[in-house]
Amino acid sequence: MEQQELWKSVLGEVELQISKPNFLTWLKNSQLLENKNGVALVGLPNNFAKEWVKNRYHKIILGSLRNFDSSVKNIDYSVFHQNPLMGQIGVSDKNDEYLGMRLPLELKVDKRTNLNPKYTIDSFIVGHSNELTFAAVQAVIKDVGKKYNPLFIYGGVGLGKTHLLQGAGNEIKKIYKGEISVLYVTSEKFLNDIVAAIRNKRMEDVKHRYRNIDVLIVDDIQFIGGKTTTEQEFFHTFNALYENNKQIIISSDRAPSAIPTLEERLRSRFEGGMIVDIGYPDYEMRLAILKMKIQSQNIQIDDKIVEQIALKVQKNIRELEGVLNKVVFCMQYNNLPMENKKIDEIINEVAQPAIKNVTIQDIIKNVADFFELSTSDLMNRSRKKEIVEPRQIVMYLLRDIMKLSYPHIGERVGKRDHTTAIHAYEKIKNDITQNNQLNQKIAVIKERLFKT
Repeated sequence: MEQQELWKSVLGEVELQISKPNFLTWLKNSQLLENKNGVALVGLPNNFAKEWVKNRYHKIILGSLRNFDSSVKNIDYSVFHQNPLMGQIGVSDKNDEYLGMRLPLELKVDKRTNLNPKYTIDSFIVGHSNELTFAAVQAVIKDVGKKYNPLFIYGGVGLGKTHLLQGAGNEIKKIYKGEISVLYVTSEKFLNDIVAAIRNKRMEDVKHRYRNIDVLIVDDIQFIGGKTTTEQEFFHTFNALYENNKQIIISSDRAPSAIPTLEERLRSRFEGGMIVDIGYPDYEMRLAILKMKIQSQNIQIDDKIVEQIALKVQKNIRELEGVLNKVVFCMQYNNLPMENKKIDEIINEVAQPAIKNVTIQDIIKNVADFFELSTSDLMNRSRKKEIVEPRQIVMYLLRDIMKLSYPHIGERVGKRDHTTAIHAYEKIKNDITQNNQLNQKIAVIKERLFKT
């Protein structure tokens, strides 16, 4: 049990550091087969998955393992299988040797709709930051295709967009009992379908699949920006559905106007519907999310600890759950009550991304790219609004992430006085708490920054 709990906690932390599709594809069905003498043996369901995880996620997994068990020095990888009759796990290095003997998927996703039944409307916590969005989704469910079409939902990472989208799809299935067809896809899946169809000369199959449904739900639409063929096909799919009063629900990490690579005609279609955002959860909402998680998993934990987590983890829901999982694991693993200092350490470990490889130039370039500016634009003396805000964000991030001194920041951003850097930092810091759009911009820039 200790080994299983350890791996569950590691996966919870790794999930925060890689994209959701990649996590579900490569790591959801992994196992910690052994952990002794400083070496952890991680099992994957086939040889391809073993090599992929080993080559791309080794450092992340090793770092997470060491966070929970400092005795781990290295990781070996192996292919494992499970006999469905005996429930025994075996190990092999041969690709697909044990065909049909892999562990069953925990996620029972409906193959026709791509919907996961664990996401429901009833389990979605509603608070001040998402109540308008939730009301819009409820209106769409009640009157499919006739109200708020398209419905465009945007918000930062880990705020519940996927939960709400899938919950809406599942609710429509339940209420209309199959009379209304639903399809949920990520933009990555849509892109892959287009690429495969072009390669195999089967575009008509893709058109038939996506244009003959009643409700199309597309997650993370921002990733199709700049991909000409995919955008073109989605544009025609959108029109075909819209003209026939079929419902379209879309999510993104930012508003349509803030996706610089998006075709203007698509942006216009998106802005023609209802645009709503999901903001960062307030303290009461964070506390409610934690308590629901605790209740659903029958966890025994002191209320003061839960309140401390809710108070200090403010960014998103995934981080909340990551901190909770690690606190619970440490309590069970050490069989000791948690002290405030230790909880603070866990919060910092989980909630703070690694920044050791981020440079001043990385920050300047990421901000410039986000606002479609050149780095020289940020350095010049222009007082135009479209330049001033990005420049202030650069100064804010140099202080917030890299902890640079104000004189150093002023010197690196156009040889300005340190008082300018102080003003920029304080202004952005204060505005973030009141301006949700600014909050979202900075969240997206940080996400890009830590992925590079």
